[in-house]
Amino acid sequence: MAFDGRVMVTGGAGYIGSHAVLALLDAGHDVVVVDNLVTGFARAVDPRATFVEMAVEDPRMADVLRDHGVAAIMHFAGSVVVPESVADPLKYYRNNTAATRTLIESAVAAGVAHLIFSSTAATYGSPDKVPVAEGDPTVPINPYGMSKLMSEAMLKDVAAAHPLNYAALRYFNVAGADPQGRSGQSTVGATHLIKIAVEAALGKRAHVGVYGTDFPTRDGTGVRDYIHVADLAAAHVAALDWLVAHPGESVTLNCGYGRGFSVMEVLDAVDRITNRPLDRRMEPRRAGDPAELIADNRAILATLDWTPRHADLDRIVGDALAWERTLGETGR
Repeated sequence: MAFDGRVMVTGGAGYIGSHAVLALLDAGHDVVVVDNLVTGFARAVDPRATFVEMAVEDPRMADVLRDHGVAAIMHFAGSVVVPESVADPLKYYRNNTAATRTLIESAVAAGVAHLIFSSTAATYGSPDKVPVAEGDPTVPINPYGMSKLMSEAMLKDVAAAHPLNYAALRYFNVAGADPQGRSGQSTVGATHLIKIAVEAALGKRAHVGVYGTDFPTRDGTGVRDYIHVADLAAAHVAALDWLVAHPGESVTLNCGYGRGFSVMEVLDAVDRITNRPLDRRMEPRRAGDPAELIADNRAILATLDWTPRHADLDRIVGDALAWERTLGETGR
């Protein structure tokens, strides 16, 4: 079944959203980006896309969807910092849960057929076993994870009542940058480990904090499943194709590679690529951080027409480093 219509990408001026826009455009889709530019950057929006500056919870959203002939939404807009969610839970329930509820209502009113939702492995909390599969218990240990799980529940209920199907993609740790250097993570004060590490490698930070050295892991530091942002973007395009081909069906899928690296192993990779050791500072654990999160990715491999192309830690770090150098040269 052919897809007929435009794709709206909320949060398309942000890190992951801008990469999804590139993947959609490269695949021949017509794209509308909606972003309020609170954390996103207008310069990150590819000029091939139509840009609308507004919040997803804006009461005019249904009209915007109709006016642009939007048939599918990729929803990335929201807040994503776990420790901040612990300190300010109401912000996360407003920006993630409440805003998503309003967007879904607008989508139903406008007759949007498909929605791909940016979810998270934080919905699993601290799993009893790893790798963790989609059917395993979802017991978030922080408001960020709960805000996303509540949004998944809303999508499930709405899809049962209206002609809307959805894919909830649970991201593990997203890192890297577009291999062609067109986009990357530009957030000031980012909390993602690889972003922090490449900033430190280029002298933009004095050191790298290692938050927790007493986890029950192989070297005492947290272990995560890092997925290249370009592979993640490609998974969204594949998810759209699946939704179009399976009307009335929805799916929840992990987005990861099925193997993890510790904080120390990631920093070792940065040292290896730059041939210069990072200054590592040992710090206490952060609130809401589980010891280990690794995806069981068998479902996504079996369901979508998707094969990772960049599943290599050094490649992820190398692309992130190349983008960070670009930021330094251009001042973007």
